[in-house]
Amino acid sequence: MDDDTRYEAVRSRDERFDGVFFTGVLTTGIYCRPSCPAVTPLRRNVRFFPSAAAAQRAGLRACRRCRPDAVPGSAEWNARADVVGRAMRMIADGVVDREGVEGLARRLGYSVRQVRRQLTAELGAGPVALARVQRAHTARVLLQTTALPVTRIAFASGFASVRQFNDTVRETYACTPRELRARTRVRPEAVPAEGGGVALRLAHREPYDAAGVFAFLAARAVPGVEEVTGEPGGRVYRRTLALPHGHGVAEVREDGGGGWLPCRLHLADLRDLTTAVQRMRRLFDLDADPRAVTDRLGGDPHLGPLVRGRPGLRSPGAADPHEQAVRAVLGQQVTVGAARALAGTLTAAYGKPLPAPDGALTHLFPEPATLAEAPLDELRMPDARRRALRTLAAALADGTVVLDPGADRDEAEQALLALRGIGPWTAGYIRMRALGDPDVFPPGDAGARHGLERIGAGTEHAEGWRPWRSYALHHLWSAVACPPHPPRAPRTPSRHTTPETP
Repeated sequence: MDDDTRYEAVRSRDERFDGVFFTGVLTTGIYCRPSCPAVTPLRRNVRFFPSAAAAQRAGLRACRRCRPDAVPGSAEWNARADVVGRAMRMIADGVVDREGVEGLARRLGYSVRQVRRQLTAELGAGPVALARVQRAHTARVLLQTTALPVTRIAFASGFASVRQFNDTVRETYACTPRELRARTRVRPEAVPAEGGGVALRLAHREPYDAAGVFAFLAARAVPGVEEVTGEPGGRVYRRTLALPHGHGVAEVREDGGGGWLPCRLHLADLRDLTTAVQRMRRLFDLDADPRAVTDRLGGDPHLGPLVRGRPGLRSPGAADPHEQAVRAVLGQQVTVGAARALAGTLTAAYGKPLPAPDGALTHLFPEPATLAEAPLDELRMPDARRRALRTLAAALADGTVVLDPGADRDEAEQALLALRGIGPWTAGYIRMRALGDPDVFPPGDAGARHGLERIGAGTEHAEGWRPWRSYALHHLWSAVACPPHPPRAPRTPSRHTTPETP
């Protein structure tokens, strides 16, 4: 896009570009999302920025009307596999807050100087500035939805000092933290102390097929770790989370509407707020650009009718990539229901119990280090699959396989395929869900094969669906009401399959 095209998007208040770029208004000293409902500024008074951090670096503050800090993330960072894309996913997960820029660079395999240079060149700001904007957003949420003391909010948001917190809030919102809180009276449900819950809204781009996402998650909800309650249209998804500083329970409602889903997070340590929010965003695929997907897939003569019939269909990710990888192995050669039951048995035997049950939620999903040494006798499955599960768990525990948000997807897939018992379907499914890759088409998938037969297409057509093949796969699964299921194992033994499985 050039600046004239961006200005046309601002004039039409096009929500598709919220989070893709930001509009700086020089005469007012504010920056907005493209869909801001305020009067459109004159073209000569507008500058465009690739990130909120770049706008703040230019001396602009966030618009109080459209709240540009609360926009969905750019779908570009989900699709891109280069250093900048990987860095953005890790910054969103809170890596800079926990490990500093040095930790971010180490995870990426680059020097600090190289990371700063590449981020500044593309986004107009370095990793510290990008993380600072994220901290400011977290601080605003806590100020406006909780009754916590301002000092505690400063450190819970990831700031190193109260002074840094005060300066950042003033620069971002043109007011002090207490003034920001006073503008939005704390609601009755606001919590008085840590652990009681933080209410917030998870923004997404419309259209959003919430019914499809909640149905997908309900069918796979692991007993003790997840639950979905209520009727379609008003369902509530709840799950436990293992977070860097403690545990948490997330609750997301289906009936949001208006471009967001209501969410409440109960955290043992509020420093985990940013990480918990990002994990739920990945699980619900909230940063996707549904119109870009439709533009690409909707014109296909075979797939187009399915895409137009299910607008906003998403490709759910994972709240915990290690958990999702283990569940992928449990799902080899069995139905979704059977895989769910196996995961529940595994959780009951090896998961860490919550301090107190929260409804039907009782455990955190087992950690890889625990499963690597476990006998797994409780699981009714072939011995070869038990060995594959322990092998995968050991590789996750010792870092042989890296599945963090900024992992190199190609390297992760190759590392998975090098493990005994992990074949192309399992590696592809892990790549799609645990790593959030929007362009995966697992070979030999039974649901995809039946879907292709229904629309009269062959596997060669999938190449034309790049870079959104994961979404095409979900459309095929939806078309035949067939859950994802790996191909049958070959009759002859193979290093990457489990031939004992029927």
